[in-house]
Parts: sequence; C-alpha cells; structure tokens
Amino acid sequence: MQKVISFILCFLMVGAAMAQTQWEGEAWVDQNAKKQEKEMLLLNMNLQIEATQAVNDMYNFKFEKAEQQFRWLKQKYPTHPLPYFLMGLSEWWKIMPNINVERYDEKFVAYMDTAIYWADRRFQADPEDAEASFFLSAAYAFKSRLHSERKNWRKAASTGKEALDYLAMNRDKEGLGPEFLFGDGLYNYYAEWVPDNYPLLKPVLMFFPDGDKELGVKQLREVANNAFYTRTEAQYFLMRILAMDENEPREALRISEYLHTSFPDNPYFHRYYARMLYSTGRYNKMEEESVEILAKIDSGMVGYEATSGRYASFYLGQMNMNFKRWEKAKHYFERTVEFAQDNEAYDSGYLHYALLSLGDIAREMGEEKEAKRYYKKVKKYAKRRDNSHERARERLKDM
Repeated sequence: MQKVISFILCFLMVGAAMAQTQWEGEAWVDQNAKKQEKEMLLLNMNLQIEATQAVNDMYNFKFEKAEQQFRWLKQKYPTHPLPYFLMGLSEWWKIMPNINVERYDEKFVAYMDTAIYWADRRFQADPEDAEASFFLSAAYAFKSRLHSERKNWRKAASTGKEALDYLAMNRDKEGLGPEFLFGDGLYNYYAEWVPDNYPLLKPVLMFFPDGDKELGVKQLREVANNAFYTRTEAQYFLMRILAMDENEPREALRISEYLHTSFPDNPYFHRYYARMLYSTGRYNKMEEESVEILAKIDSGMVGYEATSGRYASFYLGQMNMNFKRWEKAKHYFERTVEFAQDNEAYDSGYLHYALLSLGDIAREMGEEKEAKRYYKKVKKYAKRRDNSHERARERLKDM
C-alpha cells in the first residue's frame, strides 16, 4: 500500500529537458541576482527559441551536444531555479532507459535540491510567485518519483506531499500558460484512476482533492500541443495512459511514432514504438524497428542497453514463432534471456514467456529434456499465480 500511495504522489511530476551534467556545488551570484530572482523564464519566448535545439538534443540522447549549447544558461541565470531543474532532468533521462541504474542519482538529486533552494528563495520573497511554486512542485515531484523507484517509501511520500502542496498553489491562477497545466493534468487523471484500480485505497484518498480523468487527459492534450518545456513529457504520459489504461492503442501508436520520429536515438521512445507496433499487429514495421534496436545495442549507442534489447528480441522471437520459424524464434528468445540476465530482470514477463516459448520450441523439435529444463526455469522465476507459471506447470504435467 505504501508503494501505491507514493505512486500517486509521484505522478504529480512536471518536466522539461535540457542538459548540463557538471554540477559545481554552490551557485555563484552576480550583480543581476535580484533581478533574476524575479524574472519569469518559463514564458520567455526568446529563451524558448534559443533553447529549442538543446531540448531536442537532450531528448535525442545527444547529451554532450546539448550540454555545450546550454552551458551559458546556468552562467546567465545562476540564481534562477530553471537551469538547475533542467540539468536535473538531463540526469533523469539518462536513468530512463533502465530505471534500476543508480549511477546518475547523486547528480540528479543535487540539481533538484539546488532548484528547490533558488525556487524557495523566490517563494519566501513572494508567496504569490507562480513560477516559484511551479519549480518547487516539479523538483519535489521528480525526487518523489526517484525515491519511489528506489523503494524509499517514506521519502517518496514526504517529497510527494510537498509537490502536491505547491501544485495546489498554482490552481486558480490564470494566464500562466500550458506549462502549468501539466502537473494538474497528471494529478486529475491519477487521483481518479488509483481508487478505481485500488479500491482499498479509497479511505486514504478521501484526504486528497478529487480527480477527474477526463479533464486530466484534456489538460495533458493541451500541454502536449501547446507547451514548450513540458510538451514532450506530456506526450510521454499520454502515450502510456492511452496504451495501458484507456484502451486506445491506435492513438498511443500515433504518439509513439511521433516521438520516435522526432527523437530517433531515444531508446525509451524507440522501444515503446516497437511495443505499440507489436501490440497493434504491425509486424513488418515492428520487425524493422526491433532489428534496428538490436543493431544500436550491438554498436554501443548511448542509452541502448539490455532493457530495450529484452523488448525487441522478444517481439522478434514471438513473430517468428507465430510463423513457425523455429530456429529464428529460438535465436531471439535466447537473446531475450541473455538481456534479462544482463540486468538481473528475473521478474520480467518477457523473460518468463521467452523461457516458456523456448520450452515449446524444444518440444516441437523433439527435445523433451531441454523443454523440461526451460519449463522448470519458468517455475523458478515467475510467481505461482502468474499465467506463465501455470502454463509451465501444465506442460510439465502433460510430459
């Protein structure tokens, strides 16, 4: 239950992305510090124009290039929370391909803490400063999400509560632009979704403001169409919501295709596009994209690692098995197992079904001993209530 509560709070997340990976510790203050502390950068159109290429570079995993373009941002605005928040988001996207990787955590937290420091200075000077509460909400929400992923439930809940408090301060403020709708949209959607899917949490959620899923999706669509800093983040969440919760796979496929086309070297967007192609039965295109994912992994491209490989190889194995291409299917399912072992993803459904399929292929080829070995591995890694575990038990019983 703690995890689900933290999960609710984590989805208050709002975001943007530029890059700068070197954190120097204390921010320096120049003669323009007072002016900068009052300046609203989120709605600065000139800054957005200058930042466009860096945002695109970051989402396309060209971190070094993005850092070169935005090194001036921290120098120009050393006492504003924006550059530190964006540098933190750069670290977050380095985590995204494999959420279990922890080597970026320290820098990520340091950047978010610095953004909180400068945003809090603005807030203390003016509690009506909407941009200050925006950055406080955003930075605390991202920290909450990381703590949740690291199973630090107490920290996840406390930082998530901070995010919620500051998010509420921006409601009822008009003229703040679509950036400020992002957190509201996520909260509206998940505050209603969670009790619908976890009825036992209803007594807990009675202390939270009511949500509105329909309004949440509408708000996210507006952000996805009209925002600058939070646009891609909104598209990312819309894609997941439409695919996993709203049963709109075609619309999710459209967004995933747009994200992959816009950022072709982003491994997360690439594998989600392959996933949507697979789930909507577009096997020819899925095969093309999955083969490309594996090629990028084999060539050592930034961000392409075992998690993406597990997805792509499983899809290719499943497709070839459907066409009774046993040797090809076996090859790709074996790669699925290898990728799962590489990052110790033993609880992965893709691993369990790859092992189950390898057992079925072995039976098809008359290798009963080998088939039993694979089925026993399914029983070892999958939970007893899982469908894959049940199927493995049935096959062993039949044998």
